[in-house]
Amino acid sequence: MNVEFLGGAREVGRSAVLVDDSLLLDYGILTGNPPQFPVGDVDPDAVVVSHGHLDHAGAVPALLSGDDRPPIHWTPPTRELTLTLARDTLKLHGVSGSGATGGSRRRGRRGGSYDCPFTEAEVERVTQVSETHGYREPFEAAGYEVTFYDAGHIPGSAHVLIDDGETRLLYTGDFHTENQRLLSGTTARPDADVVVCESTYADVAHDDRAAVEQRFVESVETTLWEGGTVVVPAFAIGRTQEMLLVCEAHDVPCYVDGMGKQVTKMLRRHPEFVRDADALRRAKSHARFVTGRDGQRKRIADQNAAIVTTSGMLSGGPAMTYIPEIRRNPTNMVTMTGYQVEGTPGRDLLETGSAEIDGRVMPVGAQVEQYDFSAHADHDGLRSFLDSYRDAEILVNHGDDCEAFAEELREDRVDASAAELGRSYAR
Repeated sequence: MNVEFLGGAREVGRSAVLVDDSLLLDYGILTGNPPQFPVGDVDPDAVVVSHGHLDHAGAVPALLSGDDRPPIHWTPPTRELTLTLARDTLKLHGVSGSGATGGSRRRGRRGGSYDCPFTEAEVERVTQVSETHGYREPFEAAGYEVTFYDAGHIPGSAHVLIDDGETRLLYTGDFHTENQRLLSGTTARPDADVVVCESTYADVAHDDRAAVEQRFVESVETTLWEGGTVVVPAFAIGRTQEMLLVCEAHDVPCYVDGMGKQVTKMLRRHPEFVRDADALRRAKSHARFVTGRDGQRKRIADQNAAIVTTSGMLSGGPAMTYIPEIRRNPTNMVTMTGYQVEGTPGRDLLETGSAEIDGRVMPVGAQVEQYDFSAHADHDGLRSFLDSYRDAEILVNHGDDCEAFAEELREDRVDASAAELGRSYAR
């Protein structure tokens, strides 16, 4: 078995792993200006997508250009989330049915200038070649036996086990070993000879989740008691639903806005992919869904409530309306709920107290706090997972310091190395 890394090696973003030039695992985007896409040309016989986040699934429709029609395998939520992200990408780029953006045609997909990585027609083709599967239900793809296992990261996220009859490759995707309100942590440990393991938080120890939640709730309730408004920037997929569950559990009045509304409604149609479908139903009923536009949002910004809204890093979405409205009052608060990538407005706000919002750098006088509601395994979670694979070959990917984690594993007599971009590994 030959494994080639087209993205996600020694970086977080544009995940893409090619097995034997035939089976493609993920095809994501590394967000930035400009965005980056997987390297090289690829013409797979089949595609398997681990979960519906931009860095793993954001460029999948681009695989269906020209005459290419490889089947795409995923869980039902991953299919719907990927299509939601793709349509949002088209909307952000103003793509018409012909694929034109603002009167100009898109250019090459790999390298150069990008208007949009795919067309509306290519997104439609995704629905035509999609094949969905549940957890622990083996299926055939490009001549391999493939099985999904619950990865505990976001709804529908999967570890991917690939068996060619001689070698068993486990591609972990992103995963979490601890319980969240939305999902249970992964307990799957299928036998494998080779493990491609994410390492996003290999150098981090998460605080106890219950303690993080309690600090968050106490801070929000204090702000509301003092008459303030709390803006809770959150990723639409997974994090928004987690925050709604937290608010409902503690009876915190809240609104929900942005793409998270659509994702929350979608997940209600897939109750088997969440930890407690009844709890999610209650959380959805507890939250008030924002249906209007900026006029309504400006009125809501004066309410004594929490507002859970995209984007999680303040790079767009309804947060662009809420933050300017609440920023001057020190009684108000902005609570960041996820990792803030360097160079994003969210990171700038945490480090400098100012952020570029809709093209203007704005000082924020409101309180700014950050809480670790991560859906990734931390250092101890990664090590506990890999304890089941001490006799396997470990290829570390999807991290900012894959080399250090691989070295730590080698010191513990594990056969580990940090995957390199563009390099192939034979087993």
